[in-house]
Amino acid sequence: MKVIAAYLLAVLGGNTCPSAADIKDILGSVGAEADDDGIKLLLSEVEGKDITEVIAAGREKLASVPAGGGGAVAVAAAPSGGGAAAPAAESKKEEKVEEKEESDDDMGFSLFD
Repeated sequence: MKVIAAYLLAVLGGNTCPSAADIKDILGSVGAEADDDGIKLLLSEVEGKDITEVIAAGREKLASVPAGGGGAVAVAAAPSGGGAAAPAAESKKEEKVEEKEESDDDMGFSLFD
């Protein structure tokens, strides 16, 4: 990611075709190590391409990826109505009863239980 970020910073700075040395300089300026293999791979993938078109194509691909899988479960559970709320209310009542029972004894110091 840092190699891609350095490449994009160079492009934003006005360098339409950053070289490996440009990317290394940017990474070195912030104390990050430059991964030569990652730089070569990135430059080979974007060679001869407009970066705005590459980003646009990536956004289209990401738009088709499903995200947040937990949402469907919550939506499916919502139409059940008050059925789920009733057991929750019962368990709260049970907890209150248990707490009351505990407070009635002699704080657990009974020697003959």
